[in-house]
Amino acid sequence: MATARVWFITGASRGLGRAYAEAALAAGDRVVAAARDLGPLDDLAAAHPDRLVRLTLDVRDRAEVHAVADRAAEAFGRLDVVVNNAGTMLLGMVEEATEEQIRAQFDVNFFGAVWVVQAVVPHLRAQGSGHILQVTTMGTGGGVASAGFYAASKSALDSLSQALAMEVAPFGIKVTIVQPGGYGTDLFTRGTTQTTPRPEYEPVRARLAEMWGEDAGPDPSTAAPVVLELAGLDEPPLRLIVGAASYDMVQQMDRARTEEYRAWEHLSRRAPG
Repeated sequence: MATARVWFITGASRGLGRAYAEAALAAGDRVVAAARDLGPLDDLAAAHPDRLVRLTLDVRDRAEVHAVADRAAEAFGRLDVVVNNAGTMLLGMVEEATEEQIRAQFDVNFFGAVWVVQAVVPHLRAQGSGHILQVTTMGTGGGVASAGFYAASKSALDSLSQALAMEVAPFGIKVTIVQPGGYGTDLFTRGTTQTTPRPEYEPVRARLAEMWGEDAGPDPSTAAPVVLELAGLDEPPLRLIVGAASYDMVQQMDRARTEEYRAWEHLSRRAPG
């Protein structure tokens, strides 16, 4: 029988983070679940009192992140899978966003994830193993109107994670950038901050509403088995799109970008650099 793994999951109380925690526990693993609000995890704590540890965490606080990561490593003696999942969304046009809103978006989605990485890598390096799952989004290949700052924060994490993977590989640490599509989580409700809309952008908003429709997306639990399998791979990929529809959309975006590059290749090649 395989040895039970130890998961450290941020943003674990709801949505995808909660789904990952449930799947890991169902597989017999142990979980350290971190979130600002631990109340939604009461049922899991009652069902798995010996295999679930809950820790209050605001990833924006670097000192708190380091303290909680130390407690997470002590809880079961090691960390095997770290899921950098905590995130929020700023929804609005670039012109509309305030400085406070923009910085708050990056404080959670980018800097919060960086603080977690800096806090857990020493533990993983000391044990000579570990797998960091950096949860970004299928949209890191390009921004979409009204979600530009969200995509930018996740794209920054995507690029940083590629560098991180190269840096920690010699220590036996693996990194995978997990790129989920739009699942039915509260990211789009309680996890969303809205800008004050300017009337000039109403036509853009109308087109977006028509394009997106009212489909809330699949249940987060449908993504969990994929992440569970990913965490068990000896040689995991650097990037993994989670979702069939999202995979198709990313392929379309990549093809469109390649076609545009080729269309303007003649101009690119006029410069020697």
